[in-house]
Amino acid sequence: MTDTSKTPPSKLAELERNVEAHSGVLKKELGLFDLVLTQIVFVVGTIWVGWAAKLGDHQMMFWLLAILTFYLPLAAVVIYLNRLMPLEGGVYQWAKLAFNDFVAFMVAWNLWIFGILVMSGIGLIIKKNIAYAVGPRAAWMHGNKLITTLICTLLMILMIAASRRGLTLGKWVQNLGGAFLLVTFATLILLPFITAGRGTLANYHPFSTAVPEFSTYNINVFSKLAVGALSGFEYIAILAGECRAPARNISRSVMISAPIIALMFILGTASVLAFVSPDKVDLIGPIPQVLSLGFSSFGWVSVLVSFTIFGVAARQIALMSIYFAGNTRLPMVAGWDNLLPAWFARLHKRYRTPVNSILFVGIVTLAFSLASLIGVEEQEAFQLQDNAATTFYALIYMVLFAIPLVALKRFGVSAPLWLKVAAVSGFVVSVVAGYFTLIPITRVDNPLGFALKIIVVVVAANAIGVALYRLRKPFAKTV
Repeated sequence: MTDTSKTPPSKLAELERNVEAHSGVLKKELGLFDLVLTQIVFVVGTIWVGWAAKLGDHQMMFWLLAILTFYLPLAAVVIYLNRLMPLEGGVYQWAKLAFNDFVAFMVAWNLWIFGILVMSGIGLIIKKNIAYAVGPRAAWMHGNKLITTLICTLLMILMIAASRRGLTLGKWVQNLGGAFLLVTFATLILLPFITAGRGTLANYHPFSTAVPEFSTYNINVFSKLAVGALSGFEYIAILAGECRAPARNISRSVMISAPIIALMFILGTASVLAFVSPDKVDLIGPIPQVLSLGFSSFGWVSVLVSFTIFGVAARQIALMSIYFAGNTRLPMVAGWDNLLPAWFARLHKRYRTPVNSILFVGIVTLAFSLASLIGVEEQEAFQLQDNAATTFYALIYMVLFAIPLVALKRFGVSAPLWLKVAAVSGFVVSVVAGYFTLIPITRVDNPLGFALKIIVVVVAANAIGVALYRLRKPFAKTV
């Protein structure tokens, strides 16, 4: 194992070649079209229009603020670093080459835990979508934990089976999910106009430019829109070794998808507010909630809405496929560097997928998804999962944005001023988001207990990560 903390710039190219040699056996399945749809599926979370709706008619101004201070800086930094280092493992490799093995391992560890937490909440979202699609007859499903358990278990079994086949199958799941997502958002965005004859258009104010008040609550929601909603461009770079022309196509996919994503969020949030007041928004399933309300009086048309809501569920499955792919590759690349046992890096003889890592990630994700439901209501469980995930993501972004500021000189290049300004902005927003994860935006029974649970999870998880890193020498001996 090579410690990159003392590696001169002249040898960094050799380290990059070693990574490329490992990833050379992987199948290059993802082209530009696949990457654009994957970016849209990954970034456009269906829950975020609900969170933004909590801001009322000020939503567009806060979306624009989040875009300027975080979304565009993130896109700029990811495009720059991906062109410099288009390597399987993405941000893990960037941190390793920019800093050292320890920083890289902890970045990958936090990103891995983040992915586990996000995936553990997807089963709950899918259950909500199904309940809304079926209609009033399925009202009993909303708070039923047994149904949640069954859906989470079935979903994980299917995810493990599909992931063994690799991105040959996974990219079609993601592309189909992307297509469904675009149709669903188109329906959501057009809904106020479709129902205008019933007077709902009076509540439609997508481009309100009223100057918002900057309260603790608004900043809290803003931080979640930035680091929660407008994030993820770097995640796709984890799969660079499985992309065709990754230096060019990943960057182009960011530039193509960015404006589409921004419009989907702003116009989608406006449609939510046209039908639901901010205090009544269902944070787990805002889009199914709005579609079921908007088309409730349209008779047979409501059947079509049910299919649209099932499309939201399809997007969640596609999203989970992306997370699952990334989360199984992180242990694999750590195994390449002897930071984890070589067991994690073993590939399927035919499909060239990390089968052991896939099984391990599947079991851990299922355990997290079921454990989060113990002792709390589903809305609070979902907030705990989501806020804890945002904390891990904020820590990752602090390292990512630090690379242009303090580490690019190790590559023999100097970051341009515009990139440094973007990195500073992204870093500050990441710190703010990390702080506000401790404060829920909806009522919980015990706010102090809510914050303590997140602190314990984050501290304990990172303590385990440090312990695993200290065990890396025995791993190296097994190779």
